Amino acid sequence: MAAKKSATPNRAFKVADQIQRDLTELIARELKDPRVGMVTLQGVEVTPDYAHAKVFFSLLTGDPVETQVALNQAAGFLRNGLFKRLHIHTVPTLHFVFDRTSERAADMNALIARAVASRSKDDEET
Repeated sequence: MAAKKSATPNRAFKVADQIQRDLTELIARELKDPRVGMVTLQGVEVTPDYAHAKVFFSLLTGDPVETQVALNQAAGFLRNGLFKRLHIHTVPTLHFVFDRTSERAADMNALIARAVASRSKDDEET
């Protein structure tokens, strides 16, 4: 039996993108928790049934663990804000996850720079 096709192609991506935009605004303007500092939302993954959404975030300053706890505690408040903004039948339960991608990228860049520097030293010595 063939899989059921969605009425709108890429609808999950569109919904996730809209959730990301709305959450960015809600966190910046309406969330008053001092534990949540300079948060950047990196992406949102929505389950096929729209019941759950993983929200990946990064920080400029602050403790990632404390911020993650604060965001997960505020998830109900933020979900309620999404109910008012989104026009979909099911607004997903939000799960915030700290995204270490930028940290890993900086570490990789440092490793590459070190390798290039040591290689150029080796080339000069020979």
